[in-house]
Amino acid sequence: MEIMDRRELADFLRSRRERITPADVGLPAGPRRRTPGLRREEVAQLAFISTEYYTRLEQARAPRPSREVLAGLARALRLSDAERDHLHHLAGAPPGPPAGPSIEVRQSILDLLHRLPQAAAIVMSATYEVIAWNDLAAALLEDFSALLRHERNLVRRVFLPPHPLERRLYGLPDADAFARTAAHHLRAAAARYPDDPEVVGLVAELLSGSEEFAQLWASHDVHTEPTLRKTINHPLVGPITVNCDVLDITDRDQRVVIYTADPGSPSEEALRLLSVIGTQRMDVPG
Repeated sequence: MEIMDRRELADFLRSRRERITPADVGLPAGPRRRTPGLRREEVAQLAFISTEYYTRLEQARAPRPSREVLAGLARALRLSDAERDHLHHLAGAPPGPPAGPSIEVRQSILDLLHRLPQAAAIVMSATYEVIAWNDLAAALLEDFSALLRHERNLVRRVFLPPHPLERRLYGLPDADAFARTAAHHLRAAAARYPDDPEVVGLVAELLSGSEEFAQLWASHDVHTEPTLRKTINHPLVGPITVNCDVLDITDRDQRVVIYTADPGSPSEEALRLLSVIGTQRMDVPG
């Protein structure tokens, strides 16, 4: 353990708190707000700690925070990876690997999704949770904004589908191949995040609810060949064949999946039609 620098920690927490607006974390600004950024009690609430303890941290009077407290503060204050590491060093607790998969998407990646108007694109976490998407992806696959967070997980979607078998995974004829790939990637993610309750819970849910997943899990395989081309049977416009390219975001353990159609193909025309249909029938944030 390193030496805790209480004064630097207090100043760092205060500076991070003051840069965040209530709107950034979904809180109302309210009248008579005298302090820039968040109030101390708001940070404490978001970090699941007492206001008294957080106040003592900012006054350089608190004992060393636990790793659980530091993780809560990092989430509440929306710290970057570098800031999270700095927080741990100031608290005298050298940072370890992230407890769980990151679901925070960099703004530059969100901007990239919007700059791909002729391509459907999503961002997935290490556990196949869809954490960002553009309008065309919502029209091609599903209106993710209308789903609860746990329903946006594609591993859960393929093994515990809420739809008829023919729509197991958006009508993909190779849904079985996707299932194998997803199970193998999830095993690797579970090894990277062995203490994350969401990862542990997801694996337990799949093991108890899907014999197919249980068999794949028992194989202990962690590598599969990528699928570079898919055909999606869309309920409105029919089959759409797309190229599937994956860009790894290694520092966040995330992947950007981009679906494009061959130029001049019927599938390209179908994507163009979907871009119009999608914007007319759903309101999907990027």
